[in-house]
Formats: sequence, C-alpha cells, structure tokens
Amino acid sequence: MKPTNETLELLNRHTSVRQYQDKPVSDELLAAVIGAGQMASTSSNVQAYTVIAVTEPALKAQLSALSGNQAYIEQCPVFLVWCADLYRLREASAPHLEGKPSYEDTAENLIVATVDVALAAQNAAVAAESFGLGIVYIGGIRNQIAAVSELLGLPELVYPVFGMCLGYPAAVNGIRPRLPQAAVLHHNGYNAEAAVEQARVYDTISSDYMRERTGGQSAASWSEMMAGRLAQPARLHMKEFLLSKGFMQR
Repeated sequence: MKPTNETLELLNRHTSVRQYQDKPVSDELLAAVIGAGQMASTSSNVQAYTVIAVTEPALKAQLSALSGNQAYIEQCPVFLVWCADLYRLREASAPHLEGKPSYEDTAENLIVATVDVALAAQNAAVAAESFGLGIVYIGGIRNQIAAVSELLGLPELVYPVFGMCLGYPAAVNGIRPRLPQAAVLHHNGYNAEAAVEQARVYDTISSDYMRERTGGQSAASWSEMMAGRLAQPARLHMKEFLLSKGFMQR
C-alpha cells in the first residue's frame, strides 16, 4: 500500500498558478507564510536570505516589465522577491571579528545563501498552498538583475534569486508529470545508464502531456524542450553581476 497523508497529498497537488483573483492576501496570512519559510533548514543558522513583499501596483508593473512582461506579476496581490543576503551577515558579524579576516565573499558562501533562500521559499510555497493560495516562481527577475536590484535598493552582497507570485487562484493548471523516480533516485551511487534511459521514458510521458495540454498543437518531448533551452545563451550577465555585488571574490 502506497504511503499517504495530508502533507503528501498537498505536495502532490502542486501546480504553478498564473491567474489570480482580485482578492488581497492579509498581512497576517503573509506573515504566517513567511514564518513557515523561516523555519526551513539553514546552513549553520546563517539564515542568509531576505524577502521583499511588493504590493504597490506601480512597482509591480516595473518589476513585470523587467522580468519579461509577465502579466501575472501585476495581477497577483503580492509579489515576493526572494534574495540571497550576505550583507546582513557581514554587518552583524563585523563588530565581533576584532580585526580577523572575514570570508563572506567566497563562492562557498554564495552557494550557502542561494540554497538557504531556495529552502525558505519552498517552505513558504507549501505553507501558502495549505491556506488555499497559489504561487508561481519567476526566474525572469534575473533578466535585468542590475535594474531590479537598483529598483529595490539592494545593497552589496544581496542579489534577487527569483520572484514568487502569491495570491488566490482564479484558474488552476493540470498537474505536469515529473521525471520517473528512477531517473532521480539512485541507490549507493550514480547510475548513468538509468539516468539517460529514464529520460527517454519521460519523453513519451511529456510528449503525451503536451499534446493533451495544447489540444494537439504541440507534442514536444522533454528532451526536445531542454535542447531548445540549452541552445539559448540565457542570462550570461549573471557572473559579472555577482562579481560586481561582491560575491565570488574567493
């Protein structure tokens, strides 16, 4: 018998929401969602993230334009910008270093901060869905990341990792199938043959899904879509931007 409970059922119902009701998210509910995010695991308790909740229509419109004109950024009642934040860590720690060198600018700490913010955001996403809210992650926030950072007043050692639309769904998409578990769960070592074999299995599943979702307009497989993605040079400005913000100096 397959194990199940309310938490698993909630997780397995996840789908990205891109249409929202004209209904506000209360401050109390937003605080509860972010509070759940704060309880996510964090490396050495550094809690290296900051969340900016954007509710002003004009500011949401600017962020939408900078993120590829995604209309749901304007439509959702709250747009969350999840930032990796080593600035707070550096400033709070500085008085206690007593002249010792500080290594907040290493590649390792960039990874720590990026993982921290992702863990917190996913905790928040699950909490939001448990209250009947919907979310969609917005990687497009990095399209013009320097402009977004300036608009939000982000200091050195802070960068926006992704956005998240938050609100009550006006429409819900079907659940997109994922890779077979055998493609991602390997036992006692990496199984390269299974990884590729299961990706081919998924191609059939994803092609059927796309055919149904588009009413026969597309039957592109997962590997075809990923090939198209890899063939496009996406956000090549990121390395230069991160260096300019004080990350990855060592």
